[in-house]
Order: sequence, then structure tokens, then C-alpha cells
Amino acid sequence: MTDHERSDADSPILAPLNDAQREAVSAPLKPVLVLAGAGSGKTRVLIHRIAWLIERERVSPHSLLAVTFTNKAATEMRGRLERMLSMDSRALWVGTFHGLAHRLLRIHWREAGLIQTFQIMDGEDQKRFIKRLLKTLGHGDGEWDPKEVRGFINGNKNEGRRPDDLADDHDPTRRQLIQFYREYETACNRVGLVDFAEILLRAYELWKNNPTILAHYRQRFRHILVDEFQDTNTIQYNWIRLLAGRDGLPFVVGDDDQSIYRWRGARIEHLRQFQRDFAGTRVVRLEQNYRSTGNILAAANALIANNTSRMGKNLWTDDRDGDPIRVFGGFNERDEAQFVLGRIAEWVDQGGARSDVAILYRSNAQSRVFEERLIGMGIPYRVYGGLRFFERAEIKDALAYLRLMSNRHDDPSFERVVNLPTRGIGARTVEVLRHYARDNDTSLWVAAGALISDGLSKRAANALHGFLQLIETMARDVRDLDLHEQVDHSIEASQLIRHHEKDRTEKGEARVENLRELVSAARGFDPDTVTDEEGIDPLTAFLAHASLEAGEGQGDAWDDCVQLMTLHSAKGLEFPLVFMSGMEDGLFPHRRSIADVDGLEEERRLCYVGATRAMERLYMTYAEQRRLHGVDTFGQPSRFIGEMPPERLEEIRPHIKVSRPVFRAPSSRSKLEETSHGLRLGQRVMHAKFGEGVILDFGGRSRVQVNFDNVGTKELDLTYARLEML
Repeated sequence: MTDHERSDADSPILAPLNDAQREAVSAPLKPVLVLAGAGSGKTRVLIHRIAWLIERERVSPHSLLAVTFTNKAATEMRGRLERMLSMDSRALWVGTFHGLAHRLLRIHWREAGLIQTFQIMDGEDQKRFIKRLLKTLGHGDGEWDPKEVRGFINGNKNEGRRPDDLADDHDPTRRQLIQFYREYETACNRVGLVDFAEILLRAYELWKNNPTILAHYRQRFRHILVDEFQDTNTIQYNWIRLLAGRDGLPFVVGDDDQSIYRWRGARIEHLRQFQRDFAGTRVVRLEQNYRSTGNILAAANALIANNTSRMGKNLWTDDRDGDPIRVFGGFNERDEAQFVLGRIAEWVDQGGARSDVAILYRSNAQSRVFEERLIGMGIPYRVYGGLRFFERAEIKDALAYLRLMSNRHDDPSFERVVNLPTRGIGARTVEVLRHYARDNDTSLWVAAGALISDGLSKRAANALHGFLQLIETMARDVRDLDLHEQVDHSIEASQLIRHHEKDRTEKGEARVENLRELVSAARGFDPDTVTDEEGIDPLTAFLAHASLEAGEGQGDAWDDCVQLMTLHSAKGLEFPLVFMSGMEDGLFPHRRSIADVDGLEEERRLCYVGATRAMERLYMTYAEQRRLHGVDTFGQPSRFIGEMPPERLEEIRPHIKVSRPVFRAPSSRSKLEETSHGLRLGQRVMHAKFGEGVILDFGGRSRVQVNFDNVGTKELDLTYARLEML
């Protein structure tokens, strides 16, 4: 080892790093691609690389540009650099793509073709702006969905395309969308507004169209450091490539195995493209994991090895093997939730913190059953990055229709849905109703009936009359239906499903799924859980149940609470105890992706991300029968479980198969086939209230789980149920 190499090795910047991390941090001044596996310390490498460049390579802090994907990550990076280097981090250009591009546009607003006081629209502002624009162009409510137009505009901006770059392909719909894009641009420029996608595109065009400005920034920012590189979309990648030019020294950190945002426009191929665009790129792999046990990593490695488009990496740890991955097959989603909550209770009883526990799921709608059990057991929880089921906007919309059907004088519900979906009842009409109701001390419903014949324009009166008739018709049509049928009919008749189906993004699909799940919630609802009073109809009890579950004090005020989140939301987080629920083909991997090679590989990466969130214990659960989005399915365990080494897994208990219309136990006998109170698994029984059903499971304290033909699955106490064998 030379004296120079020895001094490098003794550097306090390199001292806390492992060999691979040191190689990345101290790499020669040339393009570098760091393939950083889950839990391998990528943030540490980025921060120490910046420190290395400043301290060892004598690079001016003003010559560094560091890009992250979240403001939280940027703030953390600045803070750690200040502590390491004892310097003011404000000298550094550290921020998100949008933050840095915005900073650039504020400096060069004139060259970018903006007014100095340009303002930024968020997503909701942009949607409202487009809605007003469509009306101005003569397109009434319901003719075009503002969200669809917004998606078309933003999608093309993210690919770097202006209206003149687009061909209509002889498609009238596409031709009209291109025209909307053109009109939208004109309107935004006229009033000095930019949306988030515009910030990136305008900053890219600033450099592309102004060689002098580009040359200045290329000379200034020779060192470009980018985090989460696998998540870059087309315009972000082109922005970095244009700035770097031929002489730039980009240092990018990413993980092809954690690329899970294709639906947002992220391009995993940018990792390989980087090596082609920057000749002589040095590739460093970070494979030592500091998060998970050996069994979890071995299973994750075997899983992701099934993807054919990988760049290659194998995580390992100095830690112990730890517990095997526990796999539980429930009879249905309630059995699954009961098992998960039982394990959480054990964890807490043994001194574990609730905040160390995460329940992960593929679809937001899956959270409902877990939420009900958590509330029932008095366990505080938080839905990370989202709302609890009954607090979601689309669910509150559907409940508002149901409340109005139950009580015409429910003013908050009236206001919420009177123009949802849009039916030509504007804010001015609603204000007239408010004034009348206030002056006459009556409800908005009564005010509407009074003003239809006198006091409103013909158009507004007709639209309002149509709404009143809709509610009356819906109430009449569901009068003799079961609760879940009432909910299903109201969702369809109100056209909420059709309204959200127009939004072809994942968010729109999730809202449709949540509305379907509300039907499942109604089907499995037991009115006795709300009140013991006689004469309370099921709909009234269900609406009370929804209000109570959406009430305050259910978790957000608690520091020590169980975390619920989608698998996408879990990226970047870690928990000692993780439950991956809904591990069934068709749910995870999602049915949309099973027949699509690229889609299936992304689903597998998502499973890999979920598994590598676990630090100590990982459970994977599935249900043989699941009622989700209002539909009963009989699924198979996820193929992803089968792609993991059997020696790393432990099945909690043998499972049995459920099929229509009867139950069949497995050929091999197990403890699940034992009898209780003279009953056996798979036996058909009769209940005085619920009718005929089949026994699915026996629990402790004389509990039995029965799937009834008409009302679904119920848990009963055999001491009082008085089941009759058939």
C-alpha cells in the first residue's frame, strides 16, 4: 500500500464504511453507478461521497449538485453534511428535481419565457384550472373528465413532449386532447402559472435552448449526484444527461431491484442507459445489508433472481439467520386479520412496541378488515401516507348518498353529493339554497323543493329536480333489499363508479376498488356490533358504524401505534415486525400484471421491497377465500411464496381448501379435522337467524367460524349458537 493509499484508508470519511462503500466513496473522478441493495447504506455513501469530494478532492461546494426524490431526504442530507463538514449547507445545491428546477427558473425566468412572479399549481389547482378552461372552450360538465385531460398533459410533459411534437394518429379523441393541451399552455402562459410537470420541462428547455446558460452550469456543476436513480422518468434523465454533457462527472445511486414506479413514468432502463451514455462508467455494488436477518435476505434473493432483466446483485449480512419467514393461509380475509392481530398482541405482550409493526398490502381496500379488528381490540393504528378506509373521499361520497336516502334533511350529505358526479348544479345555486334554508329555518332538501318552481334559472331548476328525483328513486328501489344490496345499488345508481372509472390512473382504479370494498363491508356487517336496541334498521346501524370508525382518536394522536400501508408506501422504511398480507395470485401479483412480463417483474420487485422492509420477523399471509371489492374470489397462494426456498419458510398450520359450493378437507388428516361439540370441519349446519352454512374453523373458547350461504362468514359461540347438523 502506498503512502497515498494509506492516508486514504485512514481518512475519517472512509473509516466508518465497509469495503464496497469505501470503493464507491473514493472512486476516481469519472462517472460512477452505485447499485445499492436494500438496507446497504446508500444514503451514507452519497453523503460521504460529497464529503470526500470537498475534503479530499478539494472540490468547491459550489460545484456540487445533489438530487434527491423527497424534501425529507434533501433536508436529512443537508443536516448530515453540516455535522460532518462543519459548514453551512446552504452553499450546496441539494434538493429534489422539482425544487432545483424551480430554483433555476426563478433565476432565469426571462430566458425561460416566464413572468418574474410566476406561480405554481399543485395537482388539485391544475385540475380546477382545466375544468374552468373546458367550460370556457364550450365543453359542459361531464363531456370531458378534467382528470383525464390533466393526465394526458402531464404524461406528455414527463416525456418531454409539447403539443407540436404530437401526432393525432387519425384518432378524434387524441386530436381533441392535443388541442386541449395547446389551449392549456396558452392559458397558463397568459396568467403566469406553471404545474409541477412544467417546472421540469421548462428547466430542461431552458438549457436546451440557451447554449450560453447551459455552458455556464456545465462548468459550474461538474459533480452531479443523484439518489434513487431507478425512479427517474424521461425528462428527469434527460435533464441530468444534458447538464453533464461530455465532461460532467455524474455519481448516481440506484437499485434496479427496487424500481416499482413504472406507473408514474419511472424507467428502470435508465440504469443501463447511463452506462451507454457515459463511457467508462465505474459500477460499484453495495450488497452487505445492515437491516434484515439472513433468512429474510436469502428468501428475498431467491425471489428476485426470477427476474431476467436484472443487473445482478446478492444481498448478504453478518447478522444471524434469525426466524424463518412464517406463512399463514387463512380461510378468508377475517381469518387472516384475526391471525395477524393475534401475533401483534403477542408481540406487545412480550414488550414490543406497536410502532415497530407494519401491515403491508397491495390494495388500499385491504386495510378495512384490519382496521375493524384493530379498533375492536382497542389497538391504536395509523394508515401511513393515506386515510383510514371510512375517511377516504370516495367512501364518504357513497355514504353521503346513503345518509341522504335515509334522511333527506342531512344538509352536509346534501352539499357533498348534490353535484357529484357533476350534474350542472353550481356553487351559485347551492348558495341560493343556503340562503333560503337559513331564512326559512329549513333544510337544503326542503329549500330545493321550494325553489325548483320559482327562484332558480330553468337549467339549475331542472338539474336540481333531477337530483331530488334520483334520491327518491334510489330510496324506493332499495327499500326491500339486503344491506349490501342497498349499498351496491346506491353506488351504481349514483354513477360514482362510472365517475371514477374515467380516471384511468392507479388512483382512479383504487377509488373504484374501495367503493366495491364498501359493498363487502356492508355484506359482513353485524348490526349488533353497534347497538343492542330493537327497531334500528341495518342501514342506520351501518352508517353509525362508519361514523364511529372514521371518528377522532383512532390512532393519529398516538405515538405508539401499528402502521398500515401499501407496499408502494413502504419503500424506504423498515420495521422489526412486518406482515405482508393478501399474498394471492390475482391480488399480489395483481391480475393486471400476471400476463405481462414487464408488469410481473415489477410486481416481483414490489414483493422484494416488501420483504426487505422486515428487520427481525416477516409473516406472509393469504386467504383461500376473499371478499374484496364486493366480489368473492377463491385464490391460490401467490407464486412469489413458491419462488422462495422452502427451507427459509415455516407454514404456521396446514391449510384447507375452500371451493364452491361445498367444503373439502385435505386427504391427509390434521389437527384441523378434529371435532368440537360433535361438529366437524366442512359440515353443513343450520342457524335459526343466519340460515344454512358450512363450518370453516374452530377457535378457542368454543368459537366456531361458519360461512353462511346468505350472509357470509360469522364467528359464533357454540354455547349459544344452537347449530343444527344437516
